[in-house]
Amino acid sequence: MATEAAAPVIPPKQKTEKELEKERKKAEKIAKFLEKEKKKQAAKSEKTEKVDKPTKKEEAAEVPEYVELTPVGEKKILQDLETLALKSYNPQIVESRWYEWWEKEGFFKPQFGPDGKIKPEGLFSIPAPPPNITGALHIGHALTASLQDALIRFERMRGKTVLYLPGFDHAGISTQSVVEKMIWKNNKETRHDYGREKFVDLVWAWKHEYYTRIKDQSKRLGASYDWTREAFTMDENLSRAVRKTFIDLFEDGTIYRDNRLVNWCVALTTTLSNLEVENKDIKGRTMLSVPGYSEPVEFGVITSFAYPVEGLDEKLIVATTRPETMFGDTAVAVHPDDARYKHLHGKFVLHPFLERRIPIITDAEAVDMEFGTGAVKITPAHDPNDYATGKRHGLEFINILNDDGTLNANCGEWEGIKRFDARKLVLEKLKEKGLFIETKENEMSIPLCAKSNDVIEPIMKPQWWVRQKEMADAAMNAIKTGEMTLEPKTFHAEYFYWLQNIQDWCVSRQLWWGHRIPMYFVRIEGEEAQDPVEEKWWVAGESEEEAAVKAAAKFPGKKFTLEWDEDVLDTWFSSGLWPFSTLGWPQDGAQDYKDFYPMSMLETGWDIMFFWVARMAMMGIKLTGSVPFKEIYLHSLIRDAQGRKMSKSLGNVIDPLDVTTGKPLQALHAKLREGNLDPREIKKAEEGQKISFPNGIPECGTDAMRFALCAYTTGSRDINLDILRIEGYRKFCNKIYQATKFALLRLGDGYTPPAEIVVTGQESLVEKWILYRFSEAARMITTALEKRDFIGATTAVYNFWLYELCDVYIENSKTLFMEGNEAEQASARNTLYTCLDGALKLIHPFMPFITEELWQRLPRRANDVTQTIVLAQYPTFREELDAFAGAAAEYDLVFAVVKNARSLLTQYGILKGGKIYVQVARPEDGATIEAQTSSIGALIKAYDTLEVLDPSASFPEGTGLAVVSAEVTVGVLLKGYVDAETEIRKAESRLGKTQQSKAALEKTMSNKDYETKAKPEAKVANAEKLKTLEAEIESLEGMIRDFEKLRA
Repeated sequence: MATEAAAPVIPPKQKTEKELEKERKKAEKIAKFLEKEKKKQAAKSEKTEKVDKPTKKEEAAEVPEYVELTPVGEKKILQDLETLALKSYNPQIVESRWYEWWEKEGFFKPQFGPDGKIKPEGLFSIPAPPPNITGALHIGHALTASLQDALIRFERMRGKTVLYLPGFDHAGISTQSVVEKMIWKNNKETRHDYGREKFVDLVWAWKHEYYTRIKDQSKRLGASYDWTREAFTMDENLSRAVRKTFIDLFEDGTIYRDNRLVNWCVALTTTLSNLEVENKDIKGRTMLSVPGYSEPVEFGVITSFAYPVEGLDEKLIVATTRPETMFGDTAVAVHPDDARYKHLHGKFVLHPFLERRIPIITDAEAVDMEFGTGAVKITPAHDPNDYATGKRHGLEFINILNDDGTLNANCGEWEGIKRFDARKLVLEKLKEKGLFIETKENEMSIPLCAKSNDVIEPIMKPQWWVRQKEMADAAMNAIKTGEMTLEPKTFHAEYFYWLQNIQDWCVSRQLWWGHRIPMYFVRIEGEEAQDPVEEKWWVAGESEEEAAVKAAAKFPGKKFTLEWDEDVLDTWFSSGLWPFSTLGWPQDGAQDYKDFYPMSMLETGWDIMFFWVARMAMMGIKLTGSVPFKEIYLHSLIRDAQGRKMSKSLGNVIDPLDVTTGKPLQALHAKLREGNLDPREIKKAEEGQKISFPNGIPECGTDAMRFALCAYTTGSRDINLDILRIEGYRKFCNKIYQATKFALLRLGDGYTPPAEIVVTGQESLVEKWILYRFSEAARMITTALEKRDFIGATTAVYNFWLYELCDVYIENSKTLFMEGNEAEQASARNTLYTCLDGALKLIHPFMPFITEELWQRLPRRANDVTQTIVLAQYPTFREELDAFAGAAAEYDLVFAVVKNARSLLTQYGILKGGKIYVQVARPEDGATIEAQTSSIGALIKAYDTLEVLDPSASFPEGTGLAVVSAEVTVGVLLKGYVDAETEIRKAESRLGKTQQSKAALEKTMSNKDYETKAKPEAKVANAEKLKTLEAEIESLEGMIRDFEKLRA
């Protein structure tokens, strides 16, 4: 049986006066604690009845409910933090009443200089993307508000004149669709039962009701909008801007009228822009649900059928994915060089269901001889490619569809049949006539309406169009010249590609809700050949009276009546004017337009880069002669934790208020039934919610949510949002809350801070370190926010709060307050105040509520009359604190020793009585560590003694080591705590990896090109790293030798 080797006898180290004093105070505290416990036990023994220990639920029930004492709009009455309701962080309590006070006091309004002009510090302005008035905000809106408001609050605290302009979009298609569904669900009525005027009045009433809910959500997100400048896209001035823009663009030839193919949504009975159409790719036969059909409709197949050739016993076979469109066929095209069909050139085929002769034409562009039969049916009025072919050959354009998706009179006896019902019937009738050939699976793309999910139909419609080429060139040039910047730069390629390939914009929409197009058809008495398709019969006017004046001038001596265009404008037309119409344009002398245009920045999601961002750039330059904003920042899109796009049908759409206040799973299920989801989709959505939120959504609070969303912003295209990460930041909020409570206790009721931050010379090493780190944090956060590096800014402020202020200085300050003399305590208080006050200000742009709640509890410096942290000065890098850089480096060494010692103690499970050794190569490092033993003691709870060793001294046998640097190694005595065999295996594993790292580094450094090509800073870093690896290898080898002695 092996016997354990005797450990060498190490003479006890002589304790210093400071260590003896520390032990004395510790003994006194233990004695007091024991006396207290003794009294408690005595009190318990006097009780005659046994009382059961209350459960956690019973304890929670005993906490009195918080009663808000503050009237709405008044400054919050701060209640004692030691009351039970305020003992721990509660976001609902912390967030109460602040926003109403901020708004009432006008803190969010732009602050001008004494002369009424922009302040010398500069100007910063953001137009908030106006949310649709169709329901509620989602987590994407919360991301937008969090990023924008972080910048707005940051720049406001820097003293600039700041405008954060809010508003709402009338959302023509979405809003009308929601209201139409509502009146059908409630009354089984359509808009036509009301008539245009009454229906529009109904939508206005709906808007007033629902927009209030969205506005309340915006306020609860803490967004510091200037609500006195709130805008709505159908406000009178914005409507005037829309009318003027349309009229000016029509009269200069930018807007024109044409009968062209448009994207028609049958479900919504309106035209859509290309951007509002989403293409669904399918590999083959697929059944899709289509609005208006009780059964799924088949897609992903191609049908071949034959047209009989006139006068010949011959058939011409064509193929189509849309058999019902054969009623609009006006040609069959073949390639001019295709020998199979040369004998048919100039001949006709006969339509099997209509009395129509269809010409056989030759077209090398439309036909690929190698594809299919080499014969192509041409339907110019219902296919983009066929449209171009029809124009080349002067073919007849026959529309076969009514607006409701039924076949029209051009289809003969088929009139009134729904398009996809007609598809099945056509195949049956072709089979009856012996003209059906086959149906095969076919990979294809299905155009779907982004709003209704209906299948889009290309249809010929006379509409108003906006020429885009000239405006697109100007918008591209603004980025190229730097007049307007676009970040992240990864979006440049998409921006330029889209604008280089832009098509003219159809702005007519067949709706009642929206800006009615200010165009009037002049119907002239006695004029027979007037066609509303032709632009020459139209005049533009702000009103019917103005249009009448223009019509009289255009058609002198003619009697006429005016017919106002029934259509409204695409919602994005008015949205394109947002950055300047909201500032008073086109009013003469609009002061906001003079002060704030162009806006400083546009911040929004990349998904509306073309819908909105490019439109604003084009229209701003065209109409005002200037870019609408100097900077564009496009943020990521939020997906769920599994990376899926957020969708109501998936059940993963997140209401930001559910995140701030929490929502159990059953309540999330219940919300699904409040919307317009099909009952069949509700079940699917509930299953999705079980996956995304198995335990519901925990209460996180607004500050934690805002901080998380900013921390997620890295410049990538997508964010996979995990609710648990937001919950983690709620715990961070609690850390801030508790740390501030402790600091207020240490400062004391009578504390008055110095009039300004001054270096007194009385600061301890840890104070110099935290003041330097505070100044550095201010520099890093400011630089990051200026660069729109949100993750860099949140990381810097998080690290300062958690790992420097809380974990180090506040922990250290306990010793300073307990053991320091009066001057040292005063200095410690001043430093604590400076860093706490500064830390709250640093994080305020991300966490507005908790910072106001806590900052209002701090005493003020002399002559500081700042009412709110909203208007407090943002901390900056201070040169006088830069003088502490050397001292900070010294304390960095101390803290590195602490971290390594704690790591070793934790690694080996040593919870108390630990013996720490620090071997140093430089005497000055040893002196620093010995001088900071009290600081080290405040940060390490599991040790009894710390000894500094010089390079010639050896670590005791059985010491676990951690290399801090080439000059400093930390050791913890392990003998009696750990198993030697296990530790030898661990050390050998670490040694092997370290040796591999050293070999790889040496290989790099020995490369023949290393000396000439490696950067100087890389050489210095590699040399230092090599020294550290060598020291680590030496330490590990020594550790293994020591453990081998322990097992002998």
